[in-house]
Amino acid sequence: VHVYLHEDAVSDIEALTGHGERVDDGVVLVLDGEQARGVFQRATGIDPMGFARRAMDTDGAVDRDCTGGTCPAGDGGSGGEHRVRFVFAFAEKQNEEAGGLYAEGPVIHGYVSCACGESYSEKWTIRNADGPD
Repeated sequence: VHVYLHEDAVSDIEALTGHGERVDDGVVLVLDGEQARGVFQRATGIDPMGFARRAMDTDGAVDRDCTGGTCPAGDGGSGGEHRVRFVFAFAEKQNEEAGGLYAEGPVIHGYVSCACGESYSEKWTIRNADGPD
């Protein structure tokens, strides 16, 4: 599981850097499922699976490195009011029986919380990781 936390979304970003990789404006953590859900909930105060269920109701564009996105409530920019606060993402293995996107290869699910309050999501296959499907 991949968790990106913008430095403005958590109270002590430096406390998390020992567990992940510091990027320009936040930290990226790659953790196993249970650990990632616990860290996400402690850092954001939000149940990650409840957040994912809400976010999947709104389509948006998630950056393929899962550290940003384009808020559907915004004007196409990614800064200011529409900067990403955090991303919760995970991969699901290929499942030909499920059909559709899942039959094409492993699927990345990305769930984003925007500073404006909007939550949105996108999913794509790993083989199409260079851009939207």
